Amino acid sequence: MNDQTNMENMLPAGTAGFVDHVGIAVRDLDEGIALWRDLLGLELERTEEVPQEHVRVAFLKLDRTGALGHIELLAPMSDEGNIAKFIEKKGPGLHHVAIAAKDMGKVMERCRAAGIRLLDEEPRTGAGGKQIVFVHPKSGGGVLLEVCADPVQA
Repeated sequence: MNDQTNMENMLPAGTAGFVDHVGIAVRDLDEGIALWRDLLGLELERTEEVPQEHVRVAFLKLDRTGALGHIELLAPMSDEGNIAKFIEKKGPGLHHVAIAAKDMGKVMERCRAAGIRLLDEEPRTGAGGKQIVFVHPKSGGGVLLEVCADPVQA
């Protein structure tokens, strides 16, 4: 077996085996972009609003193609929503780590079977149209984890 096959066999069923993005809460999206793009040199891929979450997001590529994942900046659109509450309670900073999933159903099934607490009963639509589910930080070693799948794979 080659190294790729060995790696795939070691991964939990349904996972893609890589970090899709790291979510960082910011008070002001433009200031966040100025830091990550203008000072640190990451390429801005896109910005968008996710009204159901009361948040504006910016995705910055960790490499030229985005294949290594992204930094997702999350800025509140109002005082409502989880990002506004997070910033109010903890201040700006690391919000979550997102893991890519090939099969969201399998990942959710494995989590439930292992007693891992999910914050979502069913996948919901997040930024970029991706289907997402969050794992409670108490089940994620103190880290809020997001499992995400491309819309066509959800």
